[in-house]
Amino acid sequence: MAAAATELICDSGALEDGGVGVRFVIDHASGEKTRGFAIRYRGRIHAFQNACRHVPVELDLIDGHFFGANREFLVCSMHGALYAPDTGLCVAGPCKGASLVHLAAEERDGQVYVTA
Repeated sequence: MAAAATELICDSGALEDGGVGVRFVIDHASGEKTRGFAIRYRGRIHAFQNACRHVPVELDLIDGHFFGANREFLVCSMHGALYAPDTGLCVAGPCKGASLVHLAAEERDGQVYVTA
């Protein structure tokens, strides 16, 4: 198994609470790639792989737009599945009960880092 890779994703200020997220790709030494996104929800940073649990398509139709209009759920642009932004649990839609793959995220010194 390849060692986890930690990457600088963005400045902390790039993630507004309930706003546009930041997409990223982490390249692993093995040649594999992890496509993910980071968002801020209720003041905390959360990161997930950018793949719906129903069919593995990216959640955002428009880059970085993961939240629905009310900013309470992440929405799959293809299937309409609703995910809790803090846990990644699908609360409605074709994959209800499944969860997005969580990635370890940390905010320090004004920067956001993700480990995948």
